[in-house]
Amino acid sequence: MSPTSGQVGGESRGSALDRATVGDLMHSGLIACDADLPASEVARLMVDHRVHCVIVRGSSERVPGETRVWGIVSDLDLLQAGVRTDSSRAAGTIAHTPVVTVDPSCPVGEAAEQMLRHRVTHAVAIEADSHHPVGVLSTLDIARRLAGGAA
Repeated sequence: MSPTSGQVGGESRGSALDRATVGDLMHSGLIACDADLPASEVARLMVDHRVHCVIVRGSSERVPGETRVWGIVSDLDLLQAGVRTDSSRAAGTIAHTPVVTVDPSCPVGEAAEQMLRHRVTHAVAIEADSHHPVGVLSTLDIARRLAGGAA
C-alpha cells in the first residue's frame, strides 16, 4: 500500500518536520572562507567537501577578532559569477545568497518556512546564547527527513 499524496512514509509532511529541530537535521560545523578568497577556490571547497554553499566569514564589530557569518556563496552564485571566465573574483563580491539564520532548537517546519520566504536553500544555525554559527540546514537535509530518513 502506498502513502497518499499528502503523506510521506505513512505520516503527514507537517508532522515529519514538526517533530524535528534544526539541530536534529543540520550538518554541524561550517565550510567557510574569507571574503577575499578567489571564486575558483570557493568552487574547490564545494567540490572537496561535497557541499552546495560556503559561508563567507566576517569580523565582529562588537568583539575584535571574533568571526561572524558575513555572507553565503551558493553554487548558483558561482554560476552567476561566471567562474569559468573570471575565477579571480572574490567570494565577498559573488556572495549574493541572503543569509537566513535559525536557532538549532527551532522546529524544522518553521525553519523551512523561513527558507521558503527568503527563497534560499540553506539556513545557518546560530546559537542564541553565544551568537556563534554551529551548522547549516539545507533543503537536502529537509528532503531526507521528508523521505523518511532518521533525524
